[in-house]
Amino acid sequence: MIRTLRLLLSAPLLLAATSCALGEGEDEVDVVFIGDPDKLQQNGVRLTPAAQHVREATAEGLVTFDAAGNVVPAIAERWIVTDDGLSYIFRLRDSQWANGSPLTAQSVKQEMDRTLARLEGTSLGLDVDIIADVRAMAGRVVEIQLEHPMAEFLQLLGQPELGLMRNNRGLGPMVAEESDGQVVLTALPPEQRGLPAFEDWDETVRPVILRAYPAEDAIAAFESGEADAVLNGRIQNLLLADVGPLSRGTIRLDSVTGLLGLKVRRARGFLGQSYEREALAMAIDRGKLFESLNLGQWQQTTRIVPQLDLASETPQPQRWSGMTVEQRQTEAARRVAGWIGRGGADRTVRIALPAGPGSDRAFESLQEDIGAIGLQLVRVAQTQEADLVLVDSVARYTDERWFLNQLNCRVSQTLCSREADLAVIAALREDDPAERARLLAEAETILLDLNGYIPLGAPVRWSLVRGGVDGFEANRTGFHPLFPLALRPI
Repeated sequence: MIRTLRLLLSAPLLLAATSCALGEGEDEVDVVFIGDPDKLQQNGVRLTPAAQHVREATAEGLVTFDAAGNVVPAIAERWIVTDDGLSYIFRLRDSQWANGSPLTAQSVKQEMDRTLARLEGTSLGLDVDIIADVRAMAGRVVEIQLEHPMAEFLQLLGQPELGLMRNNRGLGPMVAEESDGQVVLTALPPEQRGLPAFEDWDETVRPVILRAYPAEDAIAAFESGEADAVLNGRIQNLLLADVGPLSRGTIRLDSVTGLLGLKVRRARGFLGQSYEREALAMAIDRGKLFESLNLGQWQQTTRIVPQLDLASETPQPQRWSGMTVEQRQTEAARRVAGWIGRGGADRTVRIALPAGPGSDRAFESLQEDIGAIGLQLVRVAQTQEADLVLVDSVARYTDERWFLNQLNCRVSQTLCSREADLAVIAALREDDPAERARLLAEAETILLDLNGYIPLGAPVRWSLVRGGVDGFEANRTGFHPLFPLALRPI
């Protein structure tokens, strides 16, 4: 019966079953996010990771993600892409909004237009600039026209913030009720979502209970059996879970890409000029840094945009590739000495890192490297003024524009380049793929020369998942939909 159900509802339920299940008698799945307990549900478009998951579970967009991170149908039951890649035509399922009004092409266009307008001023707003027009066609058909072809447009379209709501109510596949500091998510019956009814629906699903705790409390809840899964683990708290064998579960690492590095918050003192800021970037031994976190094989980089074509036989050239770490630090020390000789006085560089043993290890490694070139790295609280802050963001889609948009002057609070932004805008309007690639490469070069962001490597995302939990898969998005967890195991 449940196997038939999975095939019937297809899109969100294409799951890989595990060999061991929690058991047919389990009445709920308890999920804990590492994060602020007060920010489980948020309005607007700037959402915490936990709030993103609630939004995705309760407000479907045209497409969504399955447990493996693949794009699957949501309120659009199918779609076609024109041969030139400039037009996506979606056929909507026969459904209703939460208030009972029909789900029409015109109503979807209206809500999409409102959603896109609300994203203005955010990095995601820059991402969706690729959308040239949203058109309501006959009946239940919507067309989205693009400025130029984008290989991962559907990945962008599936982002939780692009979930559609009318009168602040979404289309499911779940409904949320907040109670006693937690969110209870219940799967809607298929017929309420415009899908064929399924017999004994209530016997095939169970509620998902969502809470948010600080890292230590989240891990303690998992180890005590209170939580079936812990999500949103990051580099600063990885060592809390990686201290020994966990008797009741395993650590799952997502192979995500994105930005993990240091951003110059205050361009003053030694960090006042690009030439000296580059010295700081050169001095960091990235291999040693990740080894200190038991991540010796993790992807490190000196570039803003990583190598996105993993099948390419030509590795991406790294900065200073002809120099050893020791040679880079020698050159960086020479620049520090020159700065001091020109009257530079304050050798202190202040860095703010999130609390956690991973941050402690990272600071010790960075402090050693920066101390080796004649500067003093001092750690301050995140609420204090800092010269350097940590950037830790998972890419929503693997395209050069996402990485460059994170450093755009419209969303960046610190060092940025209008010249780089204009190159990205020009690339967005460029029809020729070769010229578009050249403009994006030029934008990255400008930002690298600015040295306002010091890349370290790929972000770290980890989860704790009890053996036998169905509906969870480590994936490249780092996003783990909650609806698949609601299905009782096969």
